Amino acid sequence: MNHPKITFIGAGSVVFTQGLLADLFAFPELKGAHIALHDIDPERLATAQAAAEYIADHLGAHATISSHADRREALTGSDFVINIVQVGMGEATRTDFEVPARHGLRQTIGDTLGIGGIFRALRTFPLLKALGQDIAELCPDAWLLNYTNPMAMNIQYLTEATGLTKVAGLCHSVYWTMHDLAELVGVPYQEITYRAAGVNHQAWVLRFEHQGKDLYPRLDELISGDEQLRRRVRVDMYRRLGYYPTETSEHSSEYVPWYLHHDSEIERLRLPVGAYLGIVDENVAAYHQTRDALAAGEPLTVEGTMEYAPQIIHSIVTGTPRTVYANVPNHGLIDNLPDHGVVEVPCLVDASGIQPTRAGSLPPQLAALNRTYLSMNDLVVRAALDDEPRHIRHAAMTDPATAAALTVEQIWRLCDDMVRAHADRLQPALRRTLGD
Repeated sequence: MNHPKITFIGAGSVVFTQGLLADLFAFPELKGAHIALHDIDPERLATAQAAAEYIADHLGAHATISSHADRREALTGSDFVINIVQVGMGEATRTDFEVPARHGLRQTIGDTLGIGGIFRALRTFPLLKALGQDIAELCPDAWLLNYTNPMAMNIQYLTEATGLTKVAGLCHSVYWTMHDLAELVGVPYQEITYRAAGVNHQAWVLRFEHQGKDLYPRLDELISGDEQLRRRVRVDMYRRLGYYPTETSEHSSEYVPWYLHHDSEIERLRLPVGAYLGIVDENVAAYHQTRDALAAGEPLTVEGTMEYAPQIIHSIVTGTPRTVYANVPNHGLIDNLPDHGVVEVPCLVDASGIQPTRAGSLPPQLAALNRTYLSMNDLVVRAALDDEPRHIRHAAMTDPATAAALTVEQIWRLCDDMVRAHADRLQPALRRTLGD
């Protein structure tokens, strides 16, 4: 695999594509890769092509760069497929916030659990099924590296609906959590030893050391002396559960029933309700800035992102061993979580591919939260696999933050409104409204 073919699905997410390409072309062995870009939006696809050519030139890469409106054409002969699609784009995300808000439900990010996560998954599943079928036919040996949220639901659905096994979900939350924790305790990131495990956006730092010494006591000292640190959800969870969660406070608040339903907790922990809509606007502005800069012949900022996909590709192509964090079907990796659920664990990577490592059992309080998370995920996946619209409502009833805020009748009405709002993006059997 001297010059691998790397296909980007949803390449019109130009800013993210740029970062991944900067990472890829930073490796000398990948400068000759074939980069195939696919998107259904012609303008965004053209912008992605222009950005890719600029980055390749800037970094001295002699890559082959092609763009394809046809997904199957882009996939044919691929060695790696990177999925960064967001079905419905900003319009659908706005619906995920505005409709629940009318029913009295607060969300901060809305992309992993809760009503936002459920419907982001349900509108993504048809694309994932078609993509998986195309990969099985056109490039069956390719690794599918997924960045699209909701991560755990998408990976479970992909593997169960298509039978693909060379699939991994990638997220930067473990890396950046550890990077920031190291900075907080004043130890260089390169010198810390850590291990985390759990589920995506709700994994746990099980080990945090420097030269064999536990760093948690130093973190405890910092927290006890800093009131502002204590006004963060993830710090509040750490103090009560004993292990630090691997995602931001905004994310973490949505996966438990304790915070978003209470005005006092929103104030105490400074939770920005609806925060993701601002991020959506920022992403659109960043895209327009890139598009306009390319059209005007102005320079782009080319910065690496330390994402896992380029590291994985480099390891498989060159045999260089690495450890990364990835989301994969459990299959005995974490003993006290459901076997069919998708978990986030350390994985070894080399020329033989991605090899998940076993984490054993989580502390019981952590496993309890992760099991609820995976139960909700499973109901969403079952809704799609079994064409059962009632399971959409069952998932929402199981979701901790939704159940804390709404009665069951309100939950069913909200799901009906969401089905109406997203109907054309859902598989036909799931478009039914069910009433109370």
